[in-house]
Amino acid sequence: MEKHIENFLNKVSLVFITIATIILLYLYLHTPETCIPPNTPITKPHLKFPSSSCDPSLNHPYIDPTKKRLKLWSSKSWLSQVSSFTIFFQSLNLLNNKTKVLCVSAGAGHEVMALNNMGVSDVTGVEIVDSLPLVKRADPNNLPFFDGVFDLAFSAHLEEALFPLRIVGEMERTVRNGGVCVVAVEECGGEEVDAIAMLFRKSMFVGAENVTLIGMRMTRIIMRVVISSSS
Repeated sequence: MEKHIENFLNKVSLVFITIATIILLYLYLHTPETCIPPNTPITKPHLKFPSSSCDPSLNHPYIDPTKKRLKLWSSKSWLSQVSSFTIFFQSLNLLNNKTKVLCVSAGAGHEVMALNNMGVSDVTGVEIVDSLPLVKRADPNNLPFFDGVFDLAFSAHLEEALFPLRIVGEMERTVRNGGVCVVAVEECGGEEVDAIAMLFRKSMFVGAENVTLIGMRMTRIIMRVVISSSS
């Protein structure tokens, strides 16, 4: 009797296993439909429903990067910052159309656009994270450029650097003899300016001036690179 019950239970188990396998195969092979029939009229044409819940556009909507970039560049905040950098660079009286400029830690590229708008065509912006087409990815502590290839190097984020001495050294290395390094730091004077100037081991102090940049009071420090013949 017990053997008969055992055989019966084995048969029942086999039936359930078979049914479960068939259901799993069906779910795996069959693409689930959305709750909206495909031929249902859409009353709001600006809404696009996915063809199924597996439609990649459901979780990864496509955003045209060009349109996104142009929208950012036309925003009031962006234009205001670009205008501020334009005024900043114009007051330097150190730039012309042929000046080769390096912008270190250039962020989203406001300063790069400002220089381009001024007619400076050879401008390179670098940052840890790129923001193409204005800013390329590069480590400010180890710049991927030959020695002395730029006429001017600029940074408005020296104070935020973990290794400011290393970044200053890279700015000096990539600027030609007689070229200039320009930094904008939080407004300061006297000993603070001297301390920043001392970071530049291969440059002469040209001057420091308090300026307004992107709505903040800052101090602009200019250093001229002077590389001795023995170095």
